[in-house]
Amino acid sequence: MRLFCALLLGVFLALPAMAANPKVDLKTDLGTIRIELFTEKAPGTVNNFLGYVDSGFYDGVIFHRVIPGFMAQTGGLTFDFQKKETGEPIANESANGLRNTRGTLAMARHSDPNTATSQFFINLANNSHLDASEEKPGYTVFGKVIEGMEVVDKIAAEPQGLYRAYPNAPNVPVRILKAERLADTMKNQQSKEG
Repeated sequence: MRLFCALLLGVFLALPAMAANPKVDLKTDLGTIRIELFTEKAPGTVNNFLGYVDSGFYDGVIFHRVIPGFMAQTGGLTFDFQKKETGEPIANESANGLRNTRGTLAMARHSDPNTATSQFFINLANNSHLDASEEKPGYTVFGKVIEGMEVVDKIAAEPQGLYRAYPNAPNVPVRILKAERLADTMKNQQSKEG
């Protein structure tokens, strides 16, 4: 009985650590997308992303590159397609064991794997060709949609082609109105750090 009680106590004490993954709401023109971030697997990427969230950087950016059956990209352009000033690029963490499966978030980057800044995408399908391998670095997966994938699918269904410079942008821009970290995950993060 004592052993059972000790095990049960251990499980309850471990629960806050298991629930410590930060969560962020992306409130868009078409609804809210709730995401969970994988701090242990991509610590630098999550820290970078949360810095942009907490500063309000993502408020007002649009989904400027949406390819149905592939991905929906956001995080760098304003309503009038102006690029926002970003921080320094971060190190690629794509060899973290996470895969570019439907509903996961990954960092957008240039051909140099260490060029990601603020832009990210949500996978609309299983995109294994974006995963890291022994031959090539991949695109860093750092989170997953846990509520609101139907909102992402609505974004992917929006008509496109109106903007010549951005042919994959929805004709009626879809904005992130507000990106905010959920308070309960912020408290868990602060208690881990404090």
